[in-house]
Amino acid sequence: MNNVIEARGLTKSFGKSRALDGVGFTVGEGRIVGLIGPNGAGKTTALKAILGLTRYEGDLKVLGLDPYSERHKLMQDVCFIADVAVLPRWIKVSQAIDFVAGTHPRFRRDVCEQFLERTQIKRSSRVKELSKGMITQLHLALVMAIDAKLLVLDEPTLGLDILMRKKFYDTLLNEYFDEQRTILVTTHQVEEIEHILTDLLFINNGHIVLDASMDAVQEEYRQVAVRPDQLEAARRLNPIGERAGLGRTHMLFKGVARDALEPLGEVGVPSVADLFVAVMEGGRS
Repeated sequence: MNNVIEARGLTKSFGKSRALDGVGFTVGEGRIVGLIGPNGAGKTTALKAILGLTRYEGDLKVLGLDPYSERHKLMQDVCFIADVAVLPRWIKVSQAIDFVAGTHPRFRRDVCEQFLERTQIKRSSRVKELSKGMITQLHLALVMAIDAKLLVLDEPTLGLDILMRKKFYDTLLNEYFDEQRTILVTTHQVEEIEHILTDLLFINNGHIVLDASMDAVQEEYRQVAVRPDQLEAARRLNPIGERAGLGRTHMLFKGVARDALEPLGEVGVPSVADLFVAVMEGGRS
């Protein structure tokens, strides 16, 4: 499998503060990777480095290119959607399509038009006349129509209702993603995307604190709804996280055999959100 992103010793400082502190990770081709962390963890800085929008120290290759010095070439194969992305309010939908078609050599107008046919967006409408959901759909139509190898999403559904968020990710999965394309997404709504993720990157205080495939997570981690009479026995197995709820104590374990956990209570696989909380609160990843 080819690596789309390779980072080694990636560092970015702002004065005496390090937003990224010697970060290292790889992202393979044909993967959907969740880059997840609390506010101020370094997510945005990492994305800016990957997109060639900021200088950095260390080694970083994106599609084999230095993203900062070779950004113009890189952007032919990379697309980006952010919650802060804007289109001029005065521009018509048809003009936005014409603009992207005229500036990006790999834009496929027919794909864009086919997607918009399934929406209520009129070509004659101006951006200022569209709802936030429609603007997101327009962004998605324009970006998905570019035959890019890497799609970077930074909180792409922020402010959308749950139906629009689900439709966004379903469209992304069914109409854009394939084994030759890679998606890197950051979001705080992890519950809504964990079913499409192939890999997790947790970042905190400028460090990668978890780097694992979803398959590895399902193999290594277990969550147990521990019965009250088994609490001490469970704690002797060194859970990496513990929380109370619904009359049970829920504990998260790494590398403990299922056979050893089953006598303690109901055993399951933790959600990405539960794993994230355990790691961020100081658990061992």
